[in-house]
Amino acid sequence: MSRTVLLIEDNEQNRYLATFLLEKHGYRVVTASDGPAGIELARSLSPDLILLDIQLPKMDGHAVAQALRGVAELRETPLIAVTSYAMIGDRERSLAAGCNGYIEKPINPETFIVEIENFVRTPPPANPSSQ
Repeated sequence: MSRTVLLIEDNEQNRYLATFLLEKHGYRVVTASDGPAGIELARSLSPDLILLDIQLPKMDGHAVAQALRGVAELRETPLIAVTSYAMIGDRERSLAAGCNGYIEKPINPETFIVEIENFVRTPPPANPSSQ
């Protein structure tokens, strides 16, 4: 069973690259191009991981993160800011808004999957000898 990632990103090229990398590694990717659409999709999908751009149309990523953390079913879902905001304090603002992690853009295709896999909830493998 593949893990589902919700990618909330308005830039088409960034969506393409992240989707390509994730799908290549067995993830199912669903995308939203603005905050309100992302919140609605998150509620209906209950994804395994949410990747969130901070600079979005209609609603900035910090507000989206706060809204997602207000949904009981999504409180434990890993939420990672993937953003070009890389000034002093930007990482801390993202974490304070409810994100569990922070990845700077442009993403590095060599390390992107390893970075996000640190946050994906995976059940422990079954131990056949304990049955």
